[in-house]
Amino acid sequence: MLARRIIPCLDVKDGRVVKGVNFVNLVDAGDPVQIASAYEKEGADELVFLDITASHEKRDIIFDVVRETAEKVFMPLTVGGGVRTLDDIRNLLRSGADKVAINTAAVHDPEFVQQAARRFGSQCIVVAIDARRVLKDESPSAQTFDWSNKHPELFLKEGEDFPLWQVYTHGGRKSTGIHVIRWAKQMQDFGAGEILLTSMDCDGVKQGYDNELNATVSQKIDIPLIASGGVGNLEHLYDGIQKGLADAVLAASIFHFKEHTISEAKSYLHKRGVCVRP
Repeated sequence: MLARRIIPCLDVKDGRVVKGVNFVNLVDAGDPVQIASAYEKEGADELVFLDITASHEKRDIIFDVVRETAEKVFMPLTVGGGVRTLDDIRNLLRSGADKVAINTAAVHDPEFVQQAARRFGSQCIVVAIDARRVLKDESPSAQTFDWSNKHPELFLKEGEDFPLWQVYTHGGRKSTGIHVIRWAKQMQDFGAGEILLTSMDCDGVKQGYDNELNATVSQKIDIPLIASGGVGNLEHLYDGIQKGLADAVLAASIFHFKEHTISEAKSYLHKRGVCVRP
């Protein structure tokens, strides 16, 4: 049985780690390099860095933070936020990232994921998906992309069976009308090695993952699913694996604000029969 991974996530804005609720009301949570070093000592399996406003603000990627972190920690490092070109991916890998997460750029050009996987290998390409539930009285309003006519099947349609979720971009600021499950499958077909799935509805609320969303997507893809958004206690990590069928569970607040440590999380999961790395 493959070990389930425990992954702290560092949402970075202006070079500082931040945390919010439903992607807004951000508060400062510390220095990213110091926090990364602490997580490595605690036994984190991997670390995710997301520059959450880079795409929205059209800023350059935080190469300096990535480079400094990679010099001090040796666990796998995934970096996302503002990735727009193959050169961005190459420079992140050269700066010390092991994997690169692509979100907004993938939505604007799905074949970018295909090109990236061919150039650098699927093992280092993660497609990040920010998902929000579609309400039953909500009419899907799809954006128009250059590829919309090429893949019309990826968009939500009137009269589809619920539950439904749609993809958001730009740090959760823009709806797309794209069907999350079909999008995840397409990204797998285009060469993504993992899907990092964040529930915007659950983010920061600390009531647990959207396990219905995670399980629905997990059962439709063959690549690993990383669950994100909503962890408030250790039982939520367990539920994310058992109910949400996640291959890895990502959390922020409970680790950033010292409510629990990585070692406590691993001990809890091990006692409940989940295979985790020491």
